[in-house]
Amino acid sequence: MNTVVKLTQQSVLGEIENVLDTYSYHPYQQAFAIPDLRQELIDFVLNRIPCFYSEISDEKLELESSEKNSKFNQKLPRRPLEQKLHLQNLIHQGIYAIFQQKSDWISHHLCESVESACEPSHWFG
Repeated sequence: MNTVVKLTQQSVLGEIENVLDTYSYHPYQQAFAIPDLRQELIDFVLNRIPCFYSEISDEKLELESSEKNSKFNQKLPRRPLEQKLHLQNLIHQGIYAIFQQKSDWISHHLCESVESACEPSHWFG
């Protein structure tokens, strides 16, 4: 028996990690470490690309899911360079769009987390 596996999301997640690694920690990586913003970026990209599927046997699926270099751990399947660049461009657009739309919320949320860590401890009395 064969199973159809949707590979788009795994590929997008890997490529988002790659692209975010090229941005500075503050504010970009820090902001997209927030689960809601990360999901919004994932949705932004997935809504703009076609899905692709791979058909593999159930035995191969079980074997590969336990292997370190399985299809699910690869950043992108072998695809033309233009498609990879298009995906990276969509991720950059998503980062920019989300920062534009939610700049006040991001600023407030990131400042809150920094300020709470900088407060003096009340433990010493």
